[in-house]
Amino acid sequence: MTVATVRVGARDIPADLEMLEPLPGLPGRSSYRLEPLDDAGVLFALRSQGDEPQARLFVVDPTAHFPDYAPELDATDGERALLVVVHPSTVGDAPTANLLAPLVVEVATGRTVQTVLDGDWPLRAPIS
Repeated sequence: MTVATVRVGARDIPADLEMLEPLPGLPGRSSYRLEPLDDAGVLFALRSQGDEPQARLFVVDPTAHFPDYAPELDATDGERALLVVVHPSTVGDAPTANLLAPLVVEVATGRTVQTVLDGDWPLRAPIS
């Protein structure tokens, strides 16, 4: 069986992500599909699957906009990728990224959890 993957930065991760815990404000949704919105592997739509109405979030590879973003995560076996949720811009404001609570994706399985980090990471970091 071939697993569909999506190129995120320099690595391929599963296109189908399974949230181990529902995202805040999206109860009952655990299955998501990651869809690229650009050719660079930076901006993605994260769409819930099997739910009505469908939920959609925008996420980015944080290394593309925040090269110094390297939060310490709990030790684990296996490769992980980070995605951060983007709050779209409003008139006159730049879009922002939630660096405080990234999505941590197990590359081998697509299992994903949103983690609130220790430290002084911004909830709304402007994306330039």
